[in-house]
Amino acid sequence: MDVFLWVIVPYLCLATFVVGHFWRYRYDKFGWTTRSSQLYEDRLLRLGSPLFHFGMLGVVGGHVLGLLVPQSWTDALGVSHETYHVVAVIGGLVAGLMAVVGMAILIYRRRTVGPVFSATTVMDKVMYAFLAVVIVLGMWNTIAGSILTVGGEYNYREGVSVWYRSFLAFQPDASLMADAPIGFQLHALVAFGLFALWPFTRLVHVFSAPVGYLTRPYIVYRSRDPKLGSRRQRRGWERVG
Repeated sequence: MDVFLWVIVPYLCLATFVVGHFWRYRYDKFGWTTRSSQLYEDRLLRLGSPLFHFGMLGVVGGHVLGLLVPQSWTDALGVSHETYHVVAVIGGLVAGLMAVVGMAILIYRRRTVGPVFSATTVMDKVMYAFLAVVIVLGMWNTIAGSILTVGGEYNYREGVSVWYRSFLAFQPDASLMADAPIGFQLHALVAFGLFALWPFTRLVHVFSAPVGYLTRPYIVYRSRDPKLGSRRQRRGWERVG
């Protein structure tokens, strides 16, 4: 079961993530979009969207630092475990809270604004559900594993992080995740489920960037002759004065 959960399932999700994006780009280029609903309502969107997106940037940055940077590197730089721990907890809670509040506003907007709710697909609802569970589980791991710890703190940098790097190196050690607390295990499984769903949702816009704007020619706007309007232009000389 450990091999199935921490080797087979993650690689299946990773394969779906990669192949799914290729398929989506190949056969659904016009659907590769955020499916923006700003035209329907923008007051709540102006508040919820920045909170969610900046919060998620902090969450992703924290995961990159915590999962990909070995503890030996920060130790070599003179960053003690206690200092790293305090920064990670404070930064993680602030970023996670921003993401949760922003998502709550966006979900409230999507549910209460009629046109936005009508434009919501089944995959949008599934995506929001997975995102919410992943974020909440991540915050719970931070609080329970770092603040409300019973029986000693779990150092994920010596367990989950090592497993994740071994997974990316295609030499996964399932025992590292099997020994992790249940909260970290659930967080990892739901996150991999989100990665498997990713190509089939609006989340594909994460990999879009308006690079073409840097090289495209200027758009020239010319004013229209107010005398013409919408009437048909007559032939011959036009009366002056």
